[in-house]
Amino acid sequence: MLRQANCELALRTPGRGLYELTQDVALFVKNSGITTGLITLHVRHTSASLLIQENADPGARREVERFFARLVNDSDPAFQHASKASDDMPAHIRTALGCVNLNIPIAHGELALGTRQGIFLWEHRRAAQARRVVLHVIGE
Repeated sequence: MLRQANCELALRTPGRGLYELTQDVALFVKNSGITTGLITLHVRHTSASLLIQENADPGARREVERFFARLVNDSDPAFQHASKASDDMPAHIRTALGCVNLNIPIAHGELALGTRQGIFLWEHRRAAQARRVVLHVIGE
């Protein structure tokens, strides 16, 4: 019989960077009792993203952040929209280049992630933020 469940994770980020959610998501899946299915994550913000990235070596995450800092420079004069802060438009661009939704299969009651894969909230603002991520699982 098909079942589903949802919840919302609330977290505070101290500023720009990648913050791992893998354990929280895995616990939600385990507590749902669903052994075969799909989990969807959705970040409810326009200046943060979700991604699956290596979780074994923090250097890989730092390099992703450095690459995006070059790609979307906070001081780019082309950015005029700064209603909240000078990093407002760069944060929106970073989100547009990333994902606000992730779908991950569930197999044998666990997230079907690779050995070094982790789920991350990617904060694009420099200042501390309160973030919410909705989790929805469906399956048997």
